[in-house]
Amino acid sequence: MVLGKVIGTVVASRKETTLEGLKLLLVAACDGSGVVTGKPIVAADAVGAGVGEVVLYASGSSARQTEVTNNRPIDATIMAIVDQVELGGEQTYNK
Repeated sequence: MVLGKVIGTVVASRKETTLEGLKLLLVAACDGSGVVTGKPIVAADAVGAGVGEVVLYASGSSARQTEVTNNRPIDATIMAIVDQVELGGEQTYNK
């Protein structure tokens, strides 16, 4: 899993039928304090995340291991919303 920040939403009015009903979000990798460090990707949201939240996401075949994404053509899935990050005994992110 990768620590990321939700930076936007994706709306697709026409899509493959197996993608219908999925919420799609733009997520970029971030550091332990929530500062974006990577390029954005589109991820299916399995947990109800929103813009601005720090999340954990998985990509590749692991992205299809949730109940929401099972057997769907998904390459990235948000699997958790992060409440806190602690590095070296110091809290670096707090929702």
